[in-house]
Amino acid sequence: MAPPSPRALPPPEAAPPAPVAEARVTPMMAQYLVIKAQHPNCLLFYRMGDFYELFLADAEIAAKALNIVLTRRGKHQGEDIAMCGVPVERSDDYLHRLIALGHRVAVCEQVEDPVEARKRGGKSVVARAVVRLVTPGTLTEERLLDPARANHLVALSRHAGPEGVSFGVAAVDISTGSFTVAEAPAAGLPALLARLEPREIVLADALYADDAIATLIADTGAAVTPVAREFADAGLAERRLREWYGVDTLDGFGRFSRAEVAAAATAVSYVTRTQVGARPQLQAPGRIEAGGTME
Repeated sequence: MAPPSPRALPPPEAAPPAPVAEARVTPMMAQYLVIKAQHPNCLLFYRMGDFYELFLADAEIAAKALNIVLTRRGKHQGEDIAMCGVPVERSDDYLHRLIALGHRVAVCEQVEDPVEARKRGGKSVVARAVVRLVTPGTLTEERLLDPARANHLVALSRHAGPEGVSFGVAAVDISTGSFTVAEAPAAGLPALLARLEPREIVLADALYADDAIATLIADTGAAVTPVAREFADAGLAERRLREWYGVDTLDGFGRFSRAEVAAAATAVSYVTRTQVGARPQLQAPGRIEAGGTME
């Protein structure tokens, strides 16, 4: 009798593919992501030596806007990290082009000596912090300004009173310190904005949600910055102005309406936010009277 044929063994199951290890975030990229998360609406100029580098979506936007080379470096969440950079010594030129296109830029500098960082260990990252937010209405560099026109940052507020709805308007030019306020009815607001020629308009996001206001602002051609309701809180407006000027009362500046005070405080709050610790010298606010030169 022939020996039984050997029993065929089933083929071995295919081994499951080894999991692809997610590339670890480097300490430098971890720092970048934290700072970027704090300024989601700005392109982040992240200082690395003699260059400001931009990464991920910021790099895609800046490379296209500035017509500069886009490269890739490492991975984040399985995707290549887009990267581009501009030399620090020419950064004003690139800032001018980005601002002219309506972008906002957060400038992040090294705020620590690299020697001190190395004392914490070989993989320690130099401390960095955003030192300024550059927006169309907060430019101060002469090379970035148009000498033929004021660089007005305009803040708007809306107030409902016994005589109907009115708008507070505050216009600041931090390159010269000019600071004026006015109040206008809805029908007079377009003409007032046209005279001021704002480069940037700041207003509460709830006000910007009004379709008629959004359309009016779009017609000015200015960059628009909606801010949270707390940022433009009319109830805190007078206190913010008093704290800015270090006074106990605003009486010495003149008589202002609630709408004007709210708009002025919104402007001051925005200047404080964008200048990150620096304090530009603003003149005491002056009221644009009906029949005055602005009219």
